[in-house]
Amino acid sequence: MPTNILMPALSPTMEEGTLTKWMVKEGDEVRSGDVIAEIETDKATMEVEAVEEGKIIKILVPEGSENVKVNAVIAVIAEDGEDVSAPATPAPKVEAKAAPQPDAKAEAVAPVSAPTPRTTSSDKRLFATPLARRIASDKGIDLAAITGSGPRGRIIKADVEAAKPGSKPASVASAPLASGSAIDPRAFYAPDSYDEVPLDNMRKTIARRLTQAMQEIPHFYLSIDCELDELLKVRKMLNAQASEGIKLSVNDFLIRAAALALAKVPDANVSFAGTALLKHKYSDIGIAVAIDGGLITPIIRQAESKGLAEISAEAKSLAQRARNKKLKPSEFEGGSFSISNLGMFGIDNFTAVINPPQAAILAVGRGVERPVVKAGKLEVATMMTVTMSCDHRAIDGALGAFFLQAFKAYVEYPPSMLL
Repeated sequence: MPTNILMPALSPTMEEGTLTKWMVKEGDEVRSGDVIAEIETDKATMEVEAVEEGKIIKILVPEGSENVKVNAVIAVIAEDGEDVSAPATPAPKVEAKAAPQPDAKAEAVAPVSAPTPRTTSSDKRLFATPLARRIASDKGIDLAAITGSGPRGRIIKADVEAAKPGSKPASVASAPLASGSAIDPRAFYAPDSYDEVPLDNMRKTIARRLTQAMQEIPHFYLSIDCELDELLKVRKMLNAQASEGIKLSVNDFLIRAAALALAKVPDANVSFAGTALLKHKYSDIGIAVAIDGGLITPIIRQAESKGLAEISAEAKSLAQRARNKKLKPSEFEGGSFSISNLGMFGIDNFTAVINPPQAAILAVGRGVERPVVKAGKLEVATMMTVTMSCDHRAIDGALGAFFLQAFKAYVEYPPSMLL
């Protein structure tokens, strides 16, 4: 009996993706483990492997198709001699290397096809998913009355469900906003006064997750100043003595300091889990990396057990692959703490939004010379302000302060990181 190949869930938060490329065509024989397609999520482009042997008898989702829902049927495979006229049976949760998604609420979707232009009586070209068209037809909604929120303005299911039956074209579109805001800013500006750039998958996910984080996580903030002069001296000395290819950054020291501070104050190395706190055994430090269209936070695992040179090499590798969208889900999901450093952009201080499921993130400003008082004397020192955003459900004020004191001690006296 033929077997359906389903759109895989390549991460626990993935709901849809873009099928960027088929590596096979109809009639091709495949074996378990063969790469059959490339899928682009909001975070990375990943290869999909076959878990069944047989022949690709039908490709239902053309390459380039966007907004393909998790668990939608994308192709059908059959073994030699099988009755291809028989109904296909579901494959066991798709590809072998797809991450489990126990809480996924995948909607039943008809086979997805590439967006097809439709021409209305007003000769307006419309792009909509097949599911959106079917719902619009059932509800008696004119698609010309809807502005799509999908890529390049494509009309999706949510757009149609938000429209009222009998809706007709209007001068101001009422498409739902990805952020969940009830206010559509398009109502305040003349249509010819701006260019509308549809959100890509990454920006949609950022909007949804950060809105959710601010709504669900009770943030509070703690700031502390750290003197950097000793760290800068040690960094300069180590870089002068390091072997070729090794160049330590200030951020490498901060990652090491945060990891050791979490080990010293383990109650701050937690995640809130509803009815319990998860106390992490390791300091898995996420580092915020700006990429085209958004940001991602790859993770240095067990950073407390790694030296500065190893942290530096791993951070550079992760950042480069993040910019190329080549990270694996295991390299950017989870983590126990994050660091966001905008000091290199001249920012003195800022606050960051917590990245669930973590309970804290450290916002790092630039190092700048300031007047300070030492032993009753006015001196000049290089100071850096860091601000810790804490999930108050998991970390109280005093606990956050203990962590920052430990972090400051490591930063201001780097040799202590070697003990």
